[in-house]
Amino acid sequence: MGKIIAIANQKGGVGKTTTAINVASSLAVLEHKTLLVDADPQANSTSGMGINPKDVKVSVYECMVDSVDPHQAIVKNDLKYLDILPSHIDLVGAEVEMVNIERREERMRDALGKLKNEYEFIIIDCSPSLGLITINALTAADSVIIPVQCEYFALEGLGKLLNTIKIIQTRLNTHLEIEGILLTLYDSRTSLGNQVVEEIRTHFKNMAFKTIIPRNVRLSESPSFGLPAIVHDAESKGAISYLNLAREILDKNAITR
Repeated sequence: MGKIIAIANQKGGVGKTTTAINVASSLAVLEHKTLLVDADPQANSTSGMGINPKDVKVSVYECMVDSVDPHQAIVKNDLKYLDILPSHIDLVGAEVEMVNIERREERMRDALGKLKNEYEFIIIDCSPSLGLITINALTAADSVIIPVQCEYFALEGLGKLLNTIKIIQTRLNTHLEIEGILLTLYDSRTSLGNQVVEEIRTHFKNMAFKTIIPRNVRLSESPSFGLPAIVHDAESKGAISYLNLAREILDKNAITR
């Protein structure tokens, strides 16, 4: 039975897609069968893995709105242990189309339930909002990783997200846990970056991952090549950081292989 981890924060520009792509790829490199689910209408995880969203015929949208078998949407990747469930622009309309659908918050859970036994990890890249698609992702997930950038407004909106998670835990998914808060876009040269790290660790203690993701050119440019950082440049600081994060997730879940 695989573990479903959503990567969520309604704030844009916090490294959500970068985290989804690189956590999924790092787990795959460590030989854990992983599925990357792109639940963002911008389809950045899809294009960041070298798939043109315009060429996608069956996506997460069809799985949720039309109950299409998700096996029909899966795209294989050059990394042996990684598959992708892509997105395309039609997902923008899904929230409106799903308004009158019964159990509308559970459509993604239904779709991913058909795949859960085939993967060790399913990583969901959520959209930068707290709309119905993100609620679907959190309802389907076993846990959530919250990326928080090491910048001035770091804690802004975090309370709102934690509140949404509490509501989902109460009403839709009693098993949902916080996998961890991930500090991203860290620049060790700035006192502000160090201050945010200190603040998060003081406030959230063990909820924060030990691994911190630095600002890194290779991380920023790898999506333009349609590659995860570990394939684009395995020795870059960004790639190594995400590999360390994947190991930390494995340790946390007591997975030794």
